[in-house]
Amino acid sequence: NANATGDDVKKLDIIADDIWVECLKRSGVCGLLVSEEQETAIVIEDESLRGPFCVAFDPLDGSSNIDCNVSVGSIFSVYRRQSPADKACTQADILRPGTEIIVAGYCMYGAATELVITFGTGVQRFALDPALGEFLFVSDVKMPQDGGKKIFSCNEGNSLQWDAPILNFVEACKDDGYSARYVGSMVSDVHRTLLYGGIFLYPADKKSTKGKLRVLYEGFPMALITEQAGGTSSTGMYMGKLGRILEVMPEHIHDRCPIIMGGERDVSKVLKLYE
Repeated sequence: NANATGDDVKKLDIIADDIWVECLKRSGVCGLLVSEEQETAIVIEDESLRGPFCVAFDPLDGSSNIDCNVSVGSIFSVYRRQSPADKACTQADILRPGTEIIVAGYCMYGAATELVITFGTGVQRFALDPALGEFLFVSDVKMPQDGGKKIFSCNEGNSLQWDAPILNFVEACKDDGYSARYVGSMVSDVHRTLLYGGIFLYPADKKSTKGKLRVLYEGFPMALITEQAGGTSSTGMYMGKLGRILEVMPEHIHDRCPIIMGGERDVSKVLKLYE
């Protein structure tokens, strides 16, 4: 089976999606939901259950790694609706740039279950205490100011499709003693980049001219978290210009965008190669 964006669907994807949709519907504070697993947006019509928030989420990111027990996670972004409160939400309430997101976060299900979240003023990290059933505050998340460890993270299997600046940057990383680290779960790769430093790339290429990762529930939330943690996020060369991920205007709910994010040290090197 394939989902709305063409990815293979595992049984756990469907279970995760059901849980997310059911919990958010019953919360009474959501008006519109966008899930990676659902072709169309879910509009909450019932006035008694309707609220002011629109949520986009990937219920289980990295699910191709489930069968080999590699870390997976959930990613989400939250907008405040703009349409009149006495009517049902419309897609226009969520098809907005990432600069208008009010909350973004991800949960990572690894050796520990962690929640990383931003309300637009810094990034906080929590860990689940199973004995209490509560998330406990761990620390504020700030990317290393000097760029941190020399790590680049990308799927080099796509390198034949990349444009010259991306290819040249990756080759320069190898010449400069960088380590390659790539899990293939965006949550895991970005989490490591936030804590250790370095750069994560999923650029546009000849095969996927918009990149592969989705804007609303992968690109935007991770870009906001990265920037709030003191990092930088860019689309690279996209639609004929270099741009900030958060300023992309999504054309539809499953739209995609290229992703280059991490410490200023490394992201600026990539962008210089486009000049």
